[in-house]
Amino acid sequence: MDLTISRLIDVYGALLTENKREVATLYYNYDLSLQEIAEEKGCSRQSISDTLASVRTKLLQYEAALHLSALLSKRTREHEALVEFAKTLPDEQRTALLSILERGEGNA
Repeated sequence: MDLTISRLIDVYGALLTENKREVATLYYNYDLSLQEIAEEKGCSRQSISDTLASVRTKLLQYEAALHLSALLSKRTREHEALVEFAKTLPDEQRTALLSILERGEGNA
């Protein structure tokens, strides 16, 4: 679940308030404890716990409505499959396909 929330922060973090984004980033990306974050922010552990619960709820709501994280994951898997496929091609075709993939041509 932590990895899922961390990914959702990457996708939807800009939609959170600065405080919520900072608390979530400290907890999920920097692995700080509730106590460490509370001390840094000058508030209670319960306040940090409540903030994180709110962040989880909000991020899951965003993903349920928009599906951007799922789409990004799908695009990443497709890109990786194309890179693997390119490895099977003759040099000239491989170079051309990898060049297209690097430039991001064909992105929606």
